[in-house]
Amino acid sequence: MQKLLAGLALGLASLSALAQQPASLPIAARAFALLDVQSGQVLASVAGDDRFEPASLTKLMSAYVVFSALRDKKLDPAATVNVSERASKAAGSRMFVEPGKPVTVEDLLRGMIVQSGNDATVALAEAVSGTEEAFVALMNKQAQRMGLANTAFANATGMPAPGHHASARDLAVLAAAVIRDFPDRYPLYAQKEFTWNRITQANRNRLMWIDPSVDGMKTGFTEAAGYCLVASSKRGERRLVSVVLGTQSDVLRMTESQKLLNYGFQAFETRQLYKKNVAVGTPEVFKGTSPTMPVGFREDVWLSLPRGQFTGLQATLETKQPFVAPFATGEKAGIMKLTRDAARVAEFPVVALEDVPVAGFLSRGWDTLRLLLRRMP
Repeated sequence: MQKLLAGLALGLASLSALAQQPASLPIAARAFALLDVQSGQVLASVAGDDRFEPASLTKLMSAYVVFSALRDKKLDPAATVNVSERASKAAGSRMFVEPGKPVTVEDLLRGMIVQSGNDATVALAEAVSGTEEAFVALMNKQAQRMGLANTAFANATGMPAPGHHASARDLAVLAAAVIRDFPDRYPLYAQKEFTWNRITQANRNRLMWIDPSVDGMKTGFTEAAGYCLVASSKRGERRLVSVVLGTQSDVLRMTESQKLLNYGFQAFETRQLYKKNVAVGTPEVFKGTSPTMPVGFREDVWLSLPRGQFTGLQATLETKQPFVAPFATGEKAGIMKLTRDAARVAEFPVVALEDVPVAGFLSRGWDTLRLLLRRMP
């Protein structure tokens, strides 16, 4: 393994410094997770991978699937939906839609997100997939694509059902995906109330009234699940997502979420290490149309570290050489390793930033000889 030094000591944050819950952070919940949206790191968690009943936090995935249908032009936000008898009679929290009466997709989205209406959710599921069951299959496929290993859905609403579960970490990742992939739809989560059928209902995320930096996301409650909350807060350029599951009251899910968010903003920093498509090295390539190949990252690299732990980081680009063409853009070319005092801090895959096709016969022959000579003692 040949090591190419990629840079000087970096005063930047690192992905691997995942925080363990400090003794000073008692959170009164069965499980919790705190995630930095830019870096994708979980900064703190307890029972983060344990499976719990998610209640109406389920609707985060329901929304993701509906947003996907809107993005892909499979559903028109201005289209009207004739609410089915089944949807109108959905148990639990309701928007109070009536069977056979048309409702626009946009209003149903507000009914699902702001009012947490199970009737609105089922109506949207039927509008996207024909039946709630077919919609749930899409939800589970999306969960698999996202790598949500501890999440499975049995319905679109979050009503208790066998095999219906999620973890705090999975819910944090899901919430971050909604924010990242649908920035045009995310403002729906900041709406504080919605009126339908002359009934005004307030958003149950009370934290938005107390902390102006909180602009979403979703509450949930059943007797078995307890009081749950996924909250998102943006302060400056940073955005955090907190998840608390199984608190004992509406007030507790709010106060414990605020503790988590305050902790994340105060105890950690997040900085950009690398920009996408900017070369961090140009290793030699044999038998290719180019003698070298630029390597870097497919996406911007953001990292989080506890405050005061940025100095002294060393970046080393490790590549398995020699490189022999062909190489395709995006193909893995090595690993960028961050260390401090010889201890591993983080690792990131490095990829080819350009195609390197195979060269002509003469060039390949010459490089074959060069490779043979290179291997000689």
